[in-house]
This record gives sequence, structure tokens and C-alpha cells, in this order.
Amino acid sequence: MNRGNKYRAKKVTIDGITFDSQMEGRRYQQLKLLERAGEITHLVTQPEYKIVIDGKLICKYKADFRYIDQRRQCTVVEDVKSKFTAKNPVYRIKKKLVEAMYPGTKIEEVQA
Repeated sequence: MNRGNKYRAKKVTIDGITFDSQMEGRRYQQLKLLERAGEITHLVTQPEYKIVIDGKLICKYKADFRYIDQRRQCTVVEDVKSKFTAKNPVYRIKKKLVEAMYPGTKIEEVQA
């Protein structure tokens, strides 16, 4: 039995890409505008990061977006979060693991 999304988010499809929430879909549209304006490049949806310790896959973390910010000259990893989902303990630990295991990676939480 499919119980649906525990946060009651509604999936949305834009440009043939299915997003987990309307908020994430709105952020994608904002990022596409920034990409067209040349402010960001190399936009990737749902990039995956593997958490491997001593050769053993512990878990995977899937962000919402990754891109290069041309103004700041850095790679940005974004996760669209509501005030409820940002407090999820599994998300918090995965975020810390990714930031520790991938030097220079900082996950930014945005509300679109």
C-alpha cells in the first residue's frame, strides 16, 4: 500500500524531470533562469553522494541540485527543505557525513 509522502508534498514534473515537491520544482525553475542569465553553470538535478567507510557503502545521500556559482566561483550543493524536513535527524546526519567526506562541499538549504 502506497502511503504517500509523509510531509504531504505533491510531486511535480517540469522539463521531463519529476521533483518530490512543488517547492523543489519552483527552485528548479529559478535555477534555470539563473543558468540562462549566466550566473550559474553545470546545473545537475539529484546528484548522489556515496558514504563509504573502510570500503563499505554505509549509505547514499541524494541532494536536490548541484551547480557552479559564477559570482562566488564555487560549486554549490542545494537541498530544498521546509522547516519540518530540515529537522529530520536522518537528513542532518547524512548532511554532516557528506560535508566531512567530500572536502569543500557545503550543503545549502533553501526554501523556494
